[in-house]
Amino acid sequence: MLRKFWQSESGNFGAITAIAAVPILAGMAGAIDYTMTLNKTGQLQNSLDAAALAIATGYYQGMSDDELGQVGQDSFDANMAGISSGTQSMDYEDKLPDDLAAMATADGDEFFITATSGLVHQGLVGGMDWTVHRRSVVRIRKGPPACVLALDPKADSAVKIQGSTDVVMEGCVIAANSKSSTAIYRGGAALLEALCVNTVGRTSGLGNISNVQLDCAAPMENQYPSFDPLLGVVPPSYTGCQGLPGGKTKTLSPGTYCNKTISGDVTLQPGTYILRGGQVKLGGNGKLVGSGVTIFLMEGAEFSVNGNAILQLTPPTSGPYAGITIFQEKTNTNTIAINGTSGSFVSGFVYAPGAHVFFAGNSATSTLTACLRLVSKTIEMTGNSSMKSDCSAELGGRDMLASRYMSIVR
Repeated sequence: MLRKFWQSESGNFGAITAIAAVPILAGMAGAIDYTMTLNKTGQLQNSLDAAALAIATGYYQGMSDDELGQVGQDSFDANMAGISSGTQSMDYEDKLPDDLAAMATADGDEFFITATSGLVHQGLVGGMDWTVHRRSVVRIRKGPPACVLALDPKADSAVKIQGSTDVVMEGCVIAANSKSSTAIYRGGAALLEALCVNTVGRTSGLGNISNVQLDCAAPMENQYPSFDPLLGVVPPSYTGCQGLPGGKTKTLSPGTYCNKTISGDVTLQPGTYILRGGQVKLGGNGKLVGSGVTIFLMEGAEFSVNGNAILQLTPPTSGPYAGITIFQEKTNTNTIAINGTSGSFVSGFVYAPGAHVFFAGNSATSTLTACLRLVSKTIEMTGNSSMKSDCSAELGGRDMLASRYMSIVR
């Protein structure tokens, strides 16, 4: 039949060909549109997966929807750039508020990041547009509990454990967000026992030696960064500057202290203390005692305790600053130095995101610092100390987690 059609010399051939060409060309155009749309849909899905993973990588509890969206949008735009250059063949549909909607939800120990978007392929035949919508869902599982966390993203020896040191982390992890090849360093005769060691970069001095005992098979290197557990904490408003009582032995009430030096034998009544400048400097036979207290180091305030002083501090277990003992604002780069001596103990969070923390424990403080949490830019530990993971009551329900685990589930 088809051969007869082509051999026909009838005058109707041109008309019949023209009529037949319309559905044939439309079918060919449809096939081309379908293939192009399919390719772009694959690229759209890949771009959404990359965006959702980018959001999950930078995600922390308390991040706003706008911040989440911008992290994902930058990744999404970069991955769609090759396709979006052909403005005649595709366009974005506005979803929320810019093409990409990102949402974070929590479900127990898991968080879910959802990224959605769509595109319109303008068909070869006028008015025949092809519209597709896709989404990507990334699951974030919480990492194990951490007792020590260094936040600096680049520092060598962000966590340094050295000297005649015996550091025991019962059921918890030592973590560092540094990408350095020596992000966590153990040197000398230092002994280390921990659930594991977790770092974005690499470790040094943690090989298969008797001085290192980890419950995990090996240090967890090249991991995702750990969340800053106190990132969303806002210091209280300043009150009027209070004076210091005279004499070596004194009792202080909660409030704001401006450019004062706190030394001697000092007892802190329960509550919140704001230091605007000045310093806590215990030397000689100094003593600082406080139960249920939070100390905020603002405007360059310093905190230093030498080896001959006694430090006994515990945080509140309820309220907005539950679990926080020392909070140094990020712009304050002064080192916090805590030298343990007989009779000293500190529990709760010691937090200095922009500074170094030097912590020297001793055998007498090992059981009384069990619920201490060190979080700072960099950390150095000497002496003997022992911490544990099970401190929910003492820390007011706050926790600190090492890294996280991510997977695309849709």
